[in-house]
Amino acid sequence: MDISIAVLTRRYAISSKLIVSVIFLSFGLVLAAQEPARSSTDVQRESMHKLSFLAGTWSGPVTVVRGSSEPLHLTQTEDVQYKLDGLVMLIEGKATSSNGKVMFNALATISFDDSTHTYRFRAYNDGHYIETELTVPDSGFSWQYQAGPAHIVNTMQLTKNGEWSEVTEATVGNNPPLRVVEMLLQHRP
Repeated sequence: MDISIAVLTRRYAISSKLIVSVIFLSFGLVLAAQEPARSSTDVQRESMHKLSFLAGTWSGPVTVVRGSSEPLHLTQTEDVQYKLDGLVMLIEGKATSSNGKVMFNALATISFDDSTHTYRFRAYNDGHYIETELTVPDSGFSWQYQAGPAHIVNTMQLTKNGEWSEVTEATVGNNPPLRVVEMLLQHRP
């Protein structure tokens, strides 16, 4: 009789623990079900919102240095729009000479990859494209790529006056970086 009471007591203790575990697990599932799940597109849209300061039309002077020739002084326009309900940013850049001739024209997209938690930048120009990661610090961005022997770094930052300040530097080998593009754009209504 002592043995059957001990077995019954152990069975009861195991059953009690099992019941308590099931109750806690059920309670946790109920709480989890009450929290709304964030969709992938919500995460992407929220991340893309960090770039909202870019939206609109920007224009201003740009200086382009090409080899040993005189620098080009042009007018740069950047038209920046959200597409696909805020999931992609489309940027069209155009540089014109004083007589209105288009000297440079490019199209770029920015998106956020929620699986890798990175911004992706893809730019098209003159029949070519680059695809790279975009770094997004507060009120700015940066991207870089390799072009043959040159390492290109492009950095944009809003100034304290709300201007789009951007520089592009090229480094070849162990030489110091050479500033090849410098622009300062104002937001246009």
